[in-house]
Amino acid sequence: MIRVALLGPGTFSEEAVRHLLDDSGQQVELHHYKLISEVFLATVNGVTDYSVIPVENTIEGSVSLHLDWLVHEVNLPIQAEWAYRITMNLIGFSSELTMLPGESAEAKLGGIQKIASHPTALAQCRQFLRSVIPQAELVETGTTAEGAKLVKGNGPGRGFAAVGTKSAAKLHGLDILYEEIQDHNNNFTRFVLAGGEPLALDRPSERKTSILVTLPEDFPGALHQVLSAFAWRRINLSKIESRPTKKKLGSYYFYIDIEAPMDSVLLPAALAEIEAIGCQVRVMGSYPNYT
Repeated sequence: MIRVALLGPGTFSEEAVRHLLDDSGQQVELHHYKLISEVFLATVNGVTDYSVIPVENTIEGSVSLHLDWLVHEVNLPIQAEWAYRITMNLIGFSSELTMLPGESAEAKLGGIQKIASHPTALAQCRQFLRSVIPQAELVETGTTAEGAKLVKGNGPGRGFAAVGTKSAAKLHGLDILYEEIQDHNNNFTRFVLAGGEPLALDRPSERKTSILVTLPEDFPGALHQVLSAFAWRRINLSKIESRPTKKKLGSYYFYIDIEAPMDSVLLPAALAEIEAIGCQVRVMGSYPNYT
């Protein structure tokens, strides 16, 4: 039995983990939480074996809060990652729509006054919301599923709708008012599975490694030296992002994704070279990528 903590129910995290694990041949027990802090702490405290964390989106980039929890608050290695296509839907009560023949989409949705969802989901549908439902007030919630729950709680006739998943609509007895309202079709979210034990699935994958590098303060050109350690060994970096260390203003660490596993021939030597110039290196995980 695999016990997994995630945001939900009715969230993209739930859809994503089912996409990854439903065909794994293993029994999966989902533990739903409202806050990402509760998701992490469930695994830290042994209630679950893994946490499912959305960390990056094609449109909005990194989810800074979630990365900061991985870095600063817990010590959970990344054991797997995968990308899941995100399709946003406008969900609510069909009775809110004006269904007269020949009306435009704008007119049909004219009765909607408030749209609730997670801020990232609202941002991914910005163009649709501005052009089709400009009159609606945007209400931010902790998850997309909470937005759907808010709509259900207010009931029909109040002008509420939400942006979220079809599973959230089904869970709360809501209708799909408009499908795939995201601004870009190439909308994927990268999820990671964090926990204490490796998880091997019977499906093709590449292996990669994520590290944190903190530069020495008294070494001019240290970042160039770090990148050179990978470059001359022809080790590809798929991501490098600076984030504040939260120790003092102007102090940063670098989150780096490396397209090589820790047991490769060249990577350990590259990390040793980086540490030799005074950098602090923390390995966040060396894991399969099921994208």
